Amino acid sequence: MLKLNNVTAGYGSTTILHGISLDVNEGEIVTIVGGNGAGKSTTLRTISSLINPTSGSIEFEGRDITKMAAHKVVELGITMVPEARQLFPEMTVLENLQMGSFTKVARPRYKEKLDEVLTLFPRVAERLSQEAQSLSGGEQQMVAIARGMMSCPKLMLFDEPSLGLAPIVVTQVFDVVKKIAASGTTVLIVEQNVFQTLQIADRGYVIENGEISMNGPAQELMGNDHIRKAYLGI
Repeated sequence: MLKLNNVTAGYGSTTILHGISLDVNEGEIVTIVGGNGAGKSTTLRTISSLINPTSGSIEFEGRDITKMAAHKVVELGITMVPEARQLFPEMTVLENLQMGSFTKVARPRYKEKLDEVLTLFPRVAERLSQEAQSLSGGEQQMVAIARGMMSCPKLMLFDEPSLGLAPIVVTQVFDVVKKIAASGTTVLIVEQNVFQTLQIADRGYVIENGEISMNGPAQELMGNDHIRKAYLGI
């Protein structure tokens, strides 16, 4: 479904990604794990066309999207749930959800998707008339995920969804990610919480200093000595 071929990217004169290659198959949960500043979020921003690669290529469903405008990437079915939620704080929860359904594919399915996300997120359903800024961090994260689902994505990108959340809320977030994947949406998730994300993923990539240092089935990575020592504290 998604292929990155030897992608190099960064910000200005600073190169962050040094020839990243990875693939995500339809129906999978794939994770990119690594330390702070390793290039995880930059990878997602490059896939989303928020930054353009300086070399290499990106394909989605066999189509080259390397230089495609960000809004066109969303129209094709790639949606990102950004780090730190990035909701519209003074808009209501419902208005935030409506902002997720602006694509041509999503508009005719608005009612259907709204019913779906409110069933999945009952706390969100209780908060529809509240301003987003009035919610707790966990509730805001659920709204951010729900907003992403409103665009009817084929592939959802999650950027550090557990960041700053209490452990019990982190568990809830990962349960939701599993449900989204089970419903037929492919997932690529970036996380510093290596243990939690490898538990739900099918496959994983380890990124270090802007390069893929290791990849394989999630359970195999979980048992790798380097990962256990470097990221799991075992």
